[in-house]
Amino acid sequence: MGTIIALLATSFVLFLASMLWRILNWLWFTPKKLEKLLRKQGFSGNSYRMLFGDMKEFSKMSKEAMSSPIEISDDIVPRVQPFTRQIVNNFGKNSFIWFGPIPCINIMEPQMIKEILMKYEDFQKPNSNPLAKMLVKGLVAYEGQKWAKHRKIINPAFHMEKLKGLHGEFYVSCDEMISKWDQIMSESGSCELDVWPCLDNLSGDVISRGAFGSSYEEGKKIFKLQKEQIAIAMKLLQQVYIPGLRFLPTKTNKRMKEINNEMRVLMNNIITKRENQMKMGEACNDDLLGILLESSLKEVQEHGNKKNAGLTIEEVVEECKVFYLAGRDTTSVLLVWLMVMLGKHLDWQIRAREEVLRVFGQNKPDFNGLNNLKVVTMILNEVLRLYPPVILMYRMIHKPTQVGDILLPPGVQISVPTMLVHNDPQLWGEDAAEFNPERFSEGVAKATNGQVSYIPFGWGPRICVGQNFAMLEVKMALAMILQRYSFELSPSYSHAPFLVTSLQPQHGVPMILRRI
Repeated sequence: MGTIIALLATSFVLFLASMLWRILNWLWFTPKKLEKLLRKQGFSGNSYRMLFGDMKEFSKMSKEAMSSPIEISDDIVPRVQPFTRQIVNNFGKNSFIWFGPIPCINIMEPQMIKEILMKYEDFQKPNSNPLAKMLVKGLVAYEGQKWAKHRKIINPAFHMEKLKGLHGEFYVSCDEMISKWDQIMSESGSCELDVWPCLDNLSGDVISRGAFGSSYEEGKKIFKLQKEQIAIAMKLLQQVYIPGLRFLPTKTNKRMKEINNEMRVLMNNIITKRENQMKMGEACNDDLLGILLESSLKEVQEHGNKKNAGLTIEEVVEECKVFYLAGRDTTSVLLVWLMVMLGKHLDWQIRAREEVLRVFGQNKPDFNGLNNLKVVTMILNEVLRLYPPVILMYRMIHKPTQVGDILLPPGVQISVPTMLVHNDPQLWGEDAAEFNPERFSEGVAKATNGQVSYIPFGWGPRICVGQNFAMLEVKMALAMILQRYSFELSPSYSHAPFLVTSLQPQHGVPMILRRI
Protein backbone atom coordinates (compact mmCIF):
# COMPACT_ATOMS: atom_id res chain seq x y z
CA MET A 1 0.00 0.00 0.00
CA GLY A 2 2.82 2.38 0.91
CA THR A 3 4.48 1.71 -2.45
CA ILE A 4 1.29 2.64 -4.30
CA ILE A 5 0.94 5.87 -2.33
CA ALA A 6 4.59 6.71 -3.03
CA LEU A 7 4.09 6.08 -6.75
CA LEU A 8 0.96 8.25 -6.80
CA ALA A 9 2.77 11.00 -4.92
CA THR A 10 5.73 10.80 -7.29
CA SER A 11 3.41 10.90 -10.31
CA PHE A 12 1.61 13.91 -8.89
CA VAL A 13 4.86 15.76 -8.27
CA LEU A 14 6.08 14.95 -11.78
CA PHE A 15 2.77 16.15 -13.19
CA LEU A 16 3.01 19.43 -11.28
CA ALA A 17 6.63 19.85 -12.37
CA SER A 18 5.64 19.22 -15.99
CA MET A 19 2.79 21.74 -15.79
CA LEU A 20 5.04 24.30 -14.11
CA TRP A 21 7.64 23.88 -16.84
CA ARG A 22 5.03 24.31 -19.56
CA ILE A 23 3.71 27.47 -17.94
CA LEU A 24 7.19 28.91 -17.45
CA ASN A 25 8.12 27.99 -21.00
CA TRP A 26 4.98 29.72 -22.33
CA LEU A 27 5.30 32.77 -20.09
CA TRP A 28 9.05 33.34 -20.11
CA PHE A 29 11.54 31.06 -21.85
CA THR A 30 9.87 30.94 -25.29
CA PRO A 31 9.15 34.72 -25.43
CA LYS A 32 12.73 35.55 -24.39
CA LYS A 33 14.11 33.13 -26.98
CA LEU A 34 11.94 34.71 -29.70
CA GLU A 35 12.97 38.19 -28.59
CA LYS A 36 16.66 37.29 -28.92
CA LEU A 37 16.10 35.84 -32.41
CA LEU A 38 14.14 38.93 -33.56
CA ARG A 39 16.78 41.34 -32.30
CA LYS A 40 19.43 39.36 -34.19
CA GLN A 41 17.33 39.86 -37.34
CA GLY A 42 17.38 43.64 -36.84
CA PHE A 43 13.99 44.11 -35.16
CA SER A 44 13.58 46.40 -32.15
CA GLY A 45 10.94 46.89 -29.47
CA ASN A 46 10.33 46.95 -25.75
CA SER A 47 11.88 44.19 -23.66
CA TYR A 48 9.44 41.41 -22.86
CA ARG A 49 7.52 41.78 -19.60
CA MET A 50 6.06 38.69 -17.96
CA LEU A 51 2.56 37.68 -19.13
CA PHE A 52 1.25 41.11 -20.22
CA GLY A 53 4.03 42.24 -22.55
CA ASP A 54 2.91 45.63 -23.95
CA MET A 55 -0.79 45.06 -23.33
CA LYS A 56 -1.13 47.31 -20.26
CA GLU A 57 0.52 50.26 -21.99
CA PHE A 58 -1.39 49.47 -25.21
CA SER A 59 -4.74 49.56 -23.38
CA LYS A 60 -3.85 52.68 -21.40
CA MET A 61 -2.85 54.66 -24.48
CA SER A 62 -5.93 53.49 -26.39
CA LYS A 63 -8.27 54.56 -23.57
CA GLU A 64 -6.56 57.95 -23.28
CA ALA A 65 -6.77 58.50 -27.05
CA MET A 66 -10.47 57.58 -27.12
CA SER A 67 -11.36 59.77 -24.14
CA SER A 68 -11.70 62.97 -26.18
CA PRO A 69 -12.29 64.02 -29.82
CA ILE A 70 -9.55 65.43 -32.02
CA GLU A 71 -9.37 68.38 -34.37
CA ILE A 72 -10.93 67.74 -37.77
CA SER A 73 -7.82 66.42 -39.44
CA ASP A 74 -7.12 63.76 -42.00
CA ASP A 75 -4.36 62.31 -39.79
CA ILE A 76 -6.30 60.05 -37.42
CA VAL A 77 -3.51 57.57 -36.66
CA PRO A 78 -2.65 59.15 -33.25
CA ARG A 79 -6.21 58.53 -32.06
CA VAL A 80 -6.84 55.13 -33.63
CA GLN A 81 -3.41 53.48 -33.30
CA PRO A 82 -1.48 55.51 -30.70
CA PHE A 83 0.65 52.67 -29.34
CA THR A 84 1.62 51.19 -32.69
CA ARG A 85 2.53 54.65 -33.94
CA GLN A 86 4.67 55.25 -30.84
CA ILE A 87 6.49 51.92 -31.30
CA VAL A 88 7.22 52.69 -34.97
CA ASN A 89 8.38 56.22 -34.10
CA ASN A 90 10.63 54.96 -31.30
CA PHE A 91 12.03 51.80 -32.88
CA GLY A 92 11.50 52.26 -36.62
CA LYS A 93 9.48 50.30 -39.15
CA ASN A 94 11.29 47.04 -38.26
CA SER A 95 9.74 46.92 -34.82
CA PHE A 96 7.68 44.53 -32.71
CA ILE A 97 4.93 44.71 -30.09
CA TRP A 98 4.24 42.19 -27.33
CA PHE A 99 0.68 40.86 -27.28
CA GLY A 100 1.10 39.07 -24.00
CA PRO A 101 3.85 36.46 -24.52
CA ILE A 102 3.54 36.64 -28.32
CA PRO A 103 5.76 39.04 -30.28
CA CYS A 104 4.09 40.74 -33.23
CA ILE A 105 6.36 42.35 -35.83
CA ASN A 106 5.26 45.28 -38.00
CA ILE A 107 5.76 44.85 -41.74
CA MET A 108 5.49 48.10 -43.71
CA GLU A 109 7.76 47.52 -46.72
CA PRO A 110 5.60 47.01 -49.89
CA GLN A 111 7.62 44.13 -51.32
CA MET A 112 7.43 42.23 -48.02
CA ILE A 113 3.69 42.96 -47.76
CA LYS A 114 3.28 41.56 -51.27
CA GLU A 115 5.18 38.41 -50.33
CA ILE A 116 3.17 37.87 -47.14
CA LEU A 117 -0.23 38.37 -48.77
CA MET A 118 0.69 36.29 -51.81
CA LYS A 119 2.02 33.31 -49.82
CA TYR A 120 -1.21 32.85 -47.88
CA GLU A 121 -0.45 29.20 -47.05
CA ASP A 122 2.74 30.16 -45.17
CA PHE A 123 1.30 33.30 -43.58
CA GLN A 124 -2.01 32.26 -42.10
CA LYS A 125 -4.54 34.17 -40.06
CA PRO A 126 -4.09 33.72 -36.29
CA ASN A 127 -6.41 31.14 -34.80
CA SER A 128 -5.20 31.08 -31.20
CA ASN A 129 -8.18 32.88 -29.68
CA PRO A 130 -11.50 30.97 -29.84
CA LEU A 131 -13.35 34.23 -29.13
CA ALA A 132 -12.42 35.44 -32.59
CA LYS A 133 -13.77 32.19 -34.04
CA MET A 134 -17.05 32.66 -32.22
CA LEU A 135 -17.30 36.16 -33.65
CA VAL A 136 -16.66 35.13 -37.24
CA LYS A 137 -15.71 31.96 -39.09
CA GLY A 138 -16.47 31.35 -42.73
CA LEU A 139 -14.30 32.30 -45.68
CA VAL A 140 -12.42 35.10 -43.89
CA ALA A 141 -11.12 32.71 -41.21
CA TYR A 142 -10.52 29.44 -43.08
CA GLU A 143 -7.16 28.22 -44.37
CA GLY A 144 -5.81 25.69 -46.86
CA GLN A 145 -8.14 23.45 -48.83
CA LYS A 146 -11.18 24.49 -46.84
CA TRP A 147 -10.60 28.13 -47.77
CA ALA A 148 -10.05 27.17 -51.45
CA LYS A 149 -13.32 25.21 -51.54
CA HIS A 150 -15.36 27.99 -49.92
CA ARG A 151 -13.80 30.67 -52.14
CA LYS A 152 -14.65 28.65 -55.27
CA ILE A 153 -18.28 28.23 -54.18
CA ILE A 154 -18.73 31.83 -53.04
CA ASN A 155 -17.01 33.57 -55.99
CA PRO A 156 -20.01 33.29 -58.38
CA ALA A 157 -22.14 35.30 -55.94
CA PHE A 158 -19.90 38.34 -56.43
CA HIS A 159 -19.35 38.28 -60.19
CA MET A 160 -20.18 41.65 -61.74
CA GLU A 161 -23.05 40.18 -63.76
CA LYS A 162 -24.66 38.88 -60.55
CA LEU A 163 -24.13 42.23 -58.85
CA LYS A 164 -25.78 43.89 -61.83
CA GLY A 165 -28.91 41.95 -60.90
CA LEU A 166 -28.79 43.40 -57.39
CA HIS A 167 -28.56 46.97 -58.69
CA GLY A 168 -32.32 47.43 -58.33
CA GLU A 169 -32.27 46.28 -54.69
CA PHE A 170 -29.56 48.82 -53.91
CA TYR A 171 -31.70 51.55 -55.45
CA VAL A 172 -34.81 50.61 -53.42
CA SER A 173 -32.90 50.75 -50.12
CA CYS A 174 -31.27 54.10 -50.94
CA ASP A 175 -34.57 55.57 -52.13
CA GLU A 176 -36.27 54.60 -48.86
CA MET A 177 -33.54 56.33 -46.82
CA ILE A 178 -33.74 59.50 -48.90
CA SER A 179 -37.54 59.54 -48.63
CA LYS A 180 -37.18 59.50 -44.84
CA TRP A 181 -34.73 62.40 -45.05
CA ASP A 182 -37.21 64.37 -47.16
CA GLN A 183 -39.90 63.80 -44.52
CA ILE A 184 -37.59 65.08 -41.77
CA MET A 185 -36.78 68.28 -43.65
CA SER A 186 -38.73 71.41 -42.83
CA GLU A 187 -40.42 73.60 -45.44
CA SER A 188 -37.18 75.53 -45.67
CA GLY A 189 -35.67 72.46 -47.29
CA SER A 190 -32.91 71.87 -44.77
CA CYS A 191 -32.30 69.98 -41.55
CA GLU A 192 -29.60 68.87 -39.15
CA LEU A 193 -29.36 65.09 -38.99
CA ASP A 194 -27.01 62.47 -37.56
CA VAL A 195 -26.37 60.50 -40.74
CA TRP A 196 -24.39 57.66 -39.08
CA PRO A 197 -27.38 55.56 -37.85
CA CYS A 198 -29.13 56.25 -41.17
CA LEU A 199 -26.18 54.93 -43.18
CA ASP A 200 -25.73 51.98 -40.83
CA ASN A 201 -29.40 51.07 -41.29
CA LEU A 202 -29.09 51.56 -45.05
CA SER A 203 -26.18 49.16 -45.20
CA GLY A 204 -28.12 46.63 -43.13
CA ASP A 205 -31.12 46.98 -45.42
CA VAL A 206 -28.99 46.52 -48.54
CA ILE A 207 -27.27 43.39 -47.24
CA SER A 208 -30.63 41.96 -46.15
CA ARG A 209 -32.23 42.56 -49.53
CA GLY A 210 -29.14 41.68 -51.55
CA ALA A 211 -28.11 38.65 -49.55
CA PHE A 212 -31.41 37.24 -48.34
CA GLY A 213 -34.18 38.90 -50.31
CA SER A 214 -35.66 40.29 -47.10
CA SER A 215 -35.92 43.76 -45.62
CA TYR A 216 -33.83 45.21 -42.84
CA GLU A 217 -36.81 44.86 -40.48
CA GLU A 218 -36.64 41.09 -40.86
CA GLY A 219 -32.89 41.02 -40.29
CA LYS A 220 -32.58 43.65 -37.56
CA LYS A 221 -32.60 41.10 -34.74
CA ILE A 222 -29.55 39.46 -36.28
CA PHE A 223 -27.86 42.88 -36.55
CA LYS A 224 -28.68 43.67 -32.92
CA LEU A 225 -27.26 40.35 -31.72
CA GLN A 226 -24.13 40.77 -33.83
CA LYS A 227 -23.48 44.25 -32.48
CA GLU A 228 -23.76 43.00 -28.91
CA GLN A 229 -21.48 40.07 -29.69
CA ILE A 230 -18.89 42.37 -31.30
CA ALA A 231 -18.91 44.76 -28.33
CA ILE A 232 -18.26 41.91 -25.89
CA ALA A 233 -15.64 40.23 -28.08
CA MET A 234 -13.67 43.44 -28.71
CA LYS A 235 -13.30 44.01 -24.96
CA LEU A 236 -12.16 40.44 -24.40
CA LEU A 237 -9.75 40.47 -27.36
CA GLN A 238 -7.90 43.40 -25.81
CA GLN A 239 -7.05 41.25 -22.80
CA VAL A 240 -4.33 38.60 -22.57
CA TYR A 241 -5.77 35.31 -23.78
CA ILE A 242 -5.42 32.52 -21.22
CA PRO A 243 -6.34 29.03 -22.53
CA GLY A 244 -9.36 27.48 -20.88
CA LEU A 245 -10.93 30.65 -19.46
CA ARG A 246 -13.68 30.57 -22.06
CA PHE A 247 -15.04 27.35 -20.49
CA LEU A 248 -15.69 29.00 -17.13
CA PRO A 249 -19.42 29.69 -16.55
CA THR A 250 -18.98 33.45 -16.31
CA LYS A 251 -21.77 35.87 -17.21
CA THR A 252 -19.84 37.05 -20.28
CA ASN A 253 -19.09 33.53 -21.54
CA LYS A 254 -22.70 32.49 -21.09
CA ARG A 255 -23.97 35.53 -22.99
CA MET A 256 -21.53 34.96 -25.85
CA LYS A 257 -22.80 31.39 -26.24
CA GLU A 258 -26.43 32.51 -26.01
CA ILE A 259 -25.92 35.09 -28.76
CA ASN A 260 -24.17 32.54 -30.94
CA ASN A 261 -27.02 30.06 -30.54
CA GLU A 262 -29.72 32.68 -31.17
CA MET A 263 -28.02 33.82 -34.35
CA ARG A 264 -27.61 30.24 -35.52
CA VAL A 265 -31.34 29.58 -35.09
CA LEU A 266 -32.30 32.75 -37.00
CA MET A 267 -29.89 31.97 -39.84
CA ASN A 268 -31.02 28.35 -39.97
CA ASN A 269 -34.62 29.45 -40.37
CA ILE A 270 -33.73 31.72 -43.32
CA ILE A 271 -31.64 29.01 -45.01
CA THR A 272 -34.15 26.19 -44.42
CA LYS A 273 -36.95 28.33 -45.87
CA ARG A 274 -34.84 29.01 -48.95
CA GLU A 275 -33.91 25.34 -49.41
CA ASN A 276 -37.58 24.36 -49.23
CA GLN A 277 -38.38 26.93 -51.92
CA MET A 278 -35.63 25.49 -54.11
CA LYS A 279 -36.99 21.95 -53.61
CA MET A 280 -40.41 23.21 -54.73
CA GLY A 281 -38.79 24.40 -57.96
CA GLU A 282 -38.97 28.12 -57.20
CA ALA A 283 -36.28 30.35 -58.72
CA CYS A 284 -34.22 31.53 -55.76
CA ASN A 285 -30.89 32.51 -57.29
CA ASP A 286 -31.49 36.23 -57.55
CA ASP A 287 -29.75 37.07 -54.25
CA LEU A 288 -26.45 36.11 -52.63
CA LEU A 289 -27.88 33.30 -50.50
CA GLY A 290 -29.65 31.74 -53.49
CA ILE A 291 -26.48 31.98 -55.58
CA LEU A 292 -24.45 30.46 -52.74
CA LEU A 293 -26.82 27.50 -52.32
CA GLU A 294 -26.99 27.00 -56.09
CA SER A 295 -23.18 27.08 -56.38
CA SER A 296 -22.85 24.62 -53.49
CA LEU A 297 -25.36 22.23 -55.10
CA LYS A 298 -23.47 22.46 -58.38
CA GLU A 299 -20.25 21.56 -56.57
CA VAL A 300 -21.93 18.47 -55.05
CA GLN A 301 -23.27 17.37 -58.45
CA GLU A 302 -19.87 17.80 -60.11
CA HIS A 303 -18.20 15.59 -57.50
CA GLY A 304 -20.93 12.97 -57.36
CA ASN A 305 -21.92 13.55 -53.73
CA LYS A 306 -18.32 13.03 -52.71
CA LYS A 307 -17.66 13.59 -49.01
CA ASN A 308 -16.92 17.24 -48.15
CA ALA A 309 -18.23 18.45 -51.53
CA GLY A 310 -20.41 21.53 -51.29
CA LEU A 311 -21.27 23.31 -48.04
CA THR A 312 -23.05 21.93 -45.00
CA ILE A 313 -25.90 23.89 -43.41
CA GLU A 314 -23.49 24.83 -40.61
CA GLU A 315 -21.02 26.22 -43.14
CA VAL A 316 -23.73 28.16 -44.97
CA VAL A 317 -24.79 29.65 -41.61
CA GLU A 318 -21.23 30.83 -40.97
CA GLU A 319 -20.95 32.38 -44.44
CA CYS A 320 -24.26 34.16 -43.89
CA LYS A 321 -22.90 35.60 -40.64
CA VAL A 322 -19.90 36.90 -42.59
CA PHE A 323 -22.29 38.44 -45.17
CA TYR A 324 -24.07 40.30 -42.39
CA LEU A 325 -20.95 41.39 -40.50
CA ALA A 326 -18.62 42.33 -43.36
CA GLY A 327 -21.39 43.48 -45.71
CA ARG A 328 -22.87 45.93 -43.24
CA ASP A 329 -19.62 47.06 -41.63
CA THR A 330 -17.55 47.80 -44.71
CA THR A 331 -20.14 49.82 -46.60
CA SER A 332 -21.59 51.77 -43.68
CA VAL A 333 -18.22 53.03 -42.46
CA LEU A 334 -17.03 53.84 -45.99
CA LEU A 335 -20.22 55.83 -46.61
CA VAL A 336 -20.02 57.75 -43.36
CA TRP A 337 -16.36 58.79 -43.78
CA LEU A 338 -17.09 59.63 -47.39
CA MET A 339 -19.78 62.07 -46.24
CA VAL A 340 -17.50 63.46 -43.53
CA MET A 341 -14.74 64.16 -46.04
CA LEU A 342 -17.11 65.71 -48.59
CA GLY A 343 -18.82 67.65 -45.79
CA LYS A 344 -15.43 69.14 -44.97
CA HIS A 345 -13.92 69.46 -48.46
CA LEU A 346 -16.83 71.17 -50.20
CA ASP A 347 -14.84 71.74 -53.40
CA TRP A 348 -14.64 67.99 -53.95
CA GLN A 349 -18.34 67.61 -53.11
CA ILE A 350 -19.13 70.11 -55.87
CA ARG A 351 -16.90 68.23 -58.36
CA ALA A 352 -18.54 64.91 -57.47
CA ARG A 353 -22.05 66.35 -57.83
CA GLU A 354 -21.23 67.90 -61.20
CA GLU A 355 -20.07 64.51 -62.45
CA VAL A 356 -23.14 62.70 -61.11
CA LEU A 357 -25.54 65.21 -62.65
CA ARG A 358 -23.63 65.15 -65.95
CA VAL A 359 -23.87 61.34 -66.14
CA PHE A 360 -27.36 60.74 -64.68
CA GLY A 361 -29.14 64.06 -64.38
CA GLN A 362 -32.01 63.39 -61.97
CA ASN A 363 -32.56 59.90 -63.37
CA LYS A 364 -32.01 56.62 -61.55
CA PRO A 365 -28.25 55.86 -61.53
CA ASP A 366 -27.64 52.91 -63.86
CA PHE A 367 -25.09 50.12 -63.38
CA ASN A 368 -22.71 51.07 -66.19
CA GLY A 369 -22.78 54.75 -65.30
CA LEU A 370 -21.88 54.02 -61.66
CA ASN A 371 -18.88 51.97 -62.74
CA ASN A 372 -17.61 54.82 -64.94
CA LEU A 373 -17.70 57.66 -62.41
CA LYS A 374 -14.10 58.87 -62.44
CA VAL A 375 -14.18 61.71 -59.88
CA VAL A 376 -16.34 59.71 -57.46
CA THR A 377 -13.94 56.76 -57.76
CA MET A 378 -10.96 59.03 -57.04
CA ILE A 379 -12.70 60.31 -53.91
CA LEU A 380 -13.62 56.78 -52.79
CA ASN A 381 -10.05 55.58 -53.20
CA GLU A 382 -8.73 58.49 -51.14
CA VAL A 383 -11.28 57.92 -48.35
CA LEU A 384 -10.34 54.22 -48.30
CA ARG A 385 -6.70 55.23 -48.03
CA LEU A 386 -7.24 57.52 -45.03
CA TYR A 387 -10.09 55.55 -43.42
CA PRO A 388 -9.57 51.87 -44.36
CA PRO A 389 -12.39 49.65 -43.00
CA VAL A 390 -9.76 47.24 -41.61
CA ILE A 391 -6.83 49.19 -40.17
CA LEU A 392 -4.42 46.25 -39.89
CA MET A 393 -4.02 42.61 -40.89
CA TYR A 394 -2.57 39.88 -38.69
CA ARG A 395 -0.78 36.74 -39.82
CA MET A 396 0.89 33.85 -37.95
CA ILE A 397 3.71 31.55 -38.99
CA HIS A 398 4.04 27.97 -37.79
CA LYS A 399 7.46 27.08 -39.20
CA PRO A 400 10.72 28.93 -39.96
CA THR A 401 9.72 31.24 -42.82
CA GLN A 402 11.69 33.56 -45.08
CA VAL A 403 10.38 37.08 -45.77
CA GLY A 404 12.72 39.10 -47.92
CA ASP A 405 16.13 38.72 -46.27
CA ILE A 406 14.63 37.85 -42.89
CA LEU A 407 14.15 34.35 -41.48
CA LEU A 408 11.32 34.40 -38.96
CA PRO A 409 10.94 31.71 -36.27
CA PRO A 410 7.61 29.93 -35.64
CA GLY A 411 5.45 31.47 -32.95
CA VAL A 412 5.90 35.02 -34.24
CA GLN A 413 2.85 37.01 -35.27
CA ILE A 414 2.96 39.47 -38.17
CA SER A 415 1.06 42.73 -38.41
CA VAL A 416 0.56 44.68 -41.62
CA PRO A 417 -0.60 48.05 -40.21
CA THR A 418 -2.72 49.17 -43.16
CA MET A 419 -3.38 52.64 -41.80
CA LEU A 420 0.31 53.35 -41.12
CA VAL A 421 1.25 52.08 -44.59
CA HIS A 422 -1.44 54.31 -46.14
CA ASN A 423 -0.03 57.31 -44.25
CA ASP A 424 3.66 56.69 -44.92
CA PRO A 425 5.27 59.83 -46.47
CA GLN A 426 7.99 57.68 -48.06
CA LEU A 427 5.28 55.87 -50.05
CA TRP A 428 2.73 58.65 -50.59
CA GLY A 429 4.70 61.89 -50.42
CA GLU A 430 4.78 64.72 -47.92
CA ASP A 431 1.00 65.18 -48.21
CA ALA A 432 0.35 61.56 -47.14
CA ALA A 433 -1.82 62.66 -44.19
CA GLU A 434 -3.89 65.05 -46.32
CA PHE A 435 -7.12 64.42 -48.26
CA ASN A 436 -6.13 64.69 -51.91
CA PRO A 437 -8.18 62.53 -54.34
CA GLU A 438 -6.15 63.98 -57.20
CA ARG A 439 -3.41 61.46 -56.41
CA PHE A 440 -5.73 58.76 -57.86
CA SER A 441 -6.51 60.69 -61.07
CA GLU A 442 -4.63 58.11 -63.15
CA GLY A 443 -5.68 55.07 -61.14
CA VAL A 444 -4.35 53.08 -58.20
CA ALA A 445 -1.36 51.57 -60.03
CA LYS A 446 -0.03 55.02 -60.92
CA ALA A 447 -0.67 56.40 -57.43
CA THR A 448 1.27 53.54 -55.82
CA ASN A 449 4.01 53.30 -58.47
CA GLY A 450 3.01 49.66 -58.86
CA GLN A 451 3.82 48.83 -55.23
CA VAL A 452 1.62 46.98 -52.76
CA SER A 453 1.03 50.04 -50.60
CA TYR A 454 -2.73 50.47 -51.06
CA ILE A 455 -4.56 47.59 -49.35
CA PRO A 456 -7.98 48.70 -48.00
CA PHE A 457 -9.52 45.36 -49.03
CA GLY A 458 -6.35 43.29 -48.59
CA TRP A 459 -4.41 42.04 -51.60
CA GLY A 460 -3.53 38.86 -53.48
CA PRO A 461 -5.50 35.59 -53.51
CA ARG A 462 -7.31 36.49 -50.28
CA ILE A 463 -8.42 39.96 -51.31
CA CYS A 464 -11.93 40.72 -50.04
CA VAL A 465 -14.43 38.85 -52.21
CA GLY A 466 -17.13 41.45 -51.56
CA GLN A 467 -15.27 44.62 -52.51
CA ASN A 468 -17.23 45.11 -55.77
CA PHE A 469 -20.49 44.68 -53.83
CA ALA A 470 -19.38 47.37 -51.35
CA MET A 471 -18.16 49.80 -53.99
CA LEU A 472 -21.33 49.50 -56.07
CA GLU A 473 -23.56 50.08 -53.06
CA VAL A 474 -21.55 53.11 -51.91
CA LYS A 475 -21.52 54.66 -55.38
CA MET A 476 -25.28 54.21 -55.68
CA ALA A 477 -25.94 55.80 -52.27
CA LEU A 478 -23.55 58.72 -52.85
CA ALA A 479 -24.90 59.43 -56.35
CA MET A 480 -28.49 59.57 -55.08
CA ILE A 481 -27.53 61.79 -52.12
CA LEU A 482 -25.62 64.19 -54.39
CA GLN A 483 -28.58 64.37 -56.78
CA ARG A 484 -30.84 65.60 -53.98
CA TYR A 485 -28.75 67.39 -51.35
CA SER A 486 -25.77 69.53 -50.55
CA PHE A 487 -24.34 68.84 -47.10
CA GLU A 488 -21.76 70.09 -44.63
CA LEU A 489 -20.57 69.09 -41.17
CA SER A 490 -22.59 70.55 -38.33
CA PRO A 491 -20.76 72.81 -35.84
CA SER A 492 -21.70 70.18 -33.22
CA TYR A 493 -19.74 67.45 -35.03
CA SER A 494 -16.95 65.87 -32.96
CA HIS A 495 -14.23 64.14 -34.96
CA ALA A 496 -13.71 60.89 -33.08
CA PRO A 497 -12.92 57.84 -35.23
CA PHE A 498 -12.66 54.71 -33.09
CA LEU A 499 -12.15 51.05 -33.74
CA VAL A 500 -14.85 48.45 -33.21
CA THR A 501 -14.47 45.80 -35.92
CA SER A 502 -14.02 48.73 -38.30
CA LEU A 503 -13.46 52.48 -38.01
CA GLN A 504 -16.65 54.09 -36.74
CA PRO A 505 -17.59 57.63 -35.61
CA GLN A 506 -17.68 57.48 -31.82
CA HIS A 507 -20.12 60.39 -31.40
CA GLY A 508 -22.09 60.12 -34.62
CA VAL A 509 -21.97 62.46 -37.63
CA PRO A 510 -24.42 65.38 -37.37
CA MET A 511 -24.66 67.10 -40.73
CA ILE A 512 -26.63 69.99 -42.19
CA LEU A 513 -28.49 68.80 -45.28
CA ARG A 514 -30.00 71.18 -47.83
CA ARG A 515 -32.32 70.12 -50.60
CA ILE A 516 -31.06 71.20 -54.01
